[in-house]
Amino acid sequence: MSMNDRMTSTPGIVIVTGAARGIGRAIVLSLVREHGCTVLAVSRNEMALAALREECSGGPGSLQVFVQDVGALDAAQRLQAIVGGRRVRALVHNAGVLHHRPMGEHERHELLRLYTVNVLAPLELTQALVSELSGDPPGHVVHIGSMGGFQDSAKFPGLVAYSSSKAALACMAQCLAEEFKEVGIRCNCLALGAVNTEMLRAAFPGYLAPVTAEDMGAYVATFALEGHKLFNGKVLPLALSTP
Repeated sequence: MSMNDRMTSTPGIVIVTGAARGIGRAIVLSLVREHGCTVLAVSRNEMALAALREECSGGPGSLQVFVQDVGALDAAQRLQAIVGGRRVRALVHNAGVLHHRPMGEHERHELLRLYTVNVLAPLELTQALVSELSGDPPGHVVHIGSMGGFQDSAKFPGLVAYSSSKAALACMAQCLAEEFKEVGIRCNCLALGAVNTEMLRAAFPGYLAPVTAEDMGAYVATFALEGHKLFNGKVLPLALSTP
């Protein structure tokens, strides 16, 4: 079977970055277990990816893992090589960095890392996979944003870098939807409120979010597969609290 035959005869793969823990891990588990998808899980945490692969071994979908820091200079090129021309059904940009500290305490290298992972990496990874996303039917790009970056939402001290990066991610989704109109790729951003994850607990010690990672992951998984039928270029708030 040729590569072209394979691309038109299979439903395509779903790529999830930041897949080793929290919401990303829950998205992958839902896609493989509940939706039977073929998933490519991306994370720099090799041990956590190995554990995730074991959890997904019972199917009905399948999981391929890719150990990669999405903030690395060659991340987009390496991801494209791993995809190997397969049609991408959905690309979920979930990887993110969060620093909760006063603005004056941020060092330049920390800011560069945060903006690279939260903003530049999603743009470069999407750019590298335009051909694979332009299948029949075209794919769906999902940005995992934050209510911290949602216009006119409550803002919190210590989150200027994180929240502004998520605002950029939201605007990027809207712009890419326009950019991709001719090829049919859909792009949306989900602005998440507080979810009970390790990242949130580190940023807000003692706070118990009302939404579990598993519940949010299941929602995002379904949205990645179906949301493009109703939405394009939208920034959609998903929040019970903020935080």
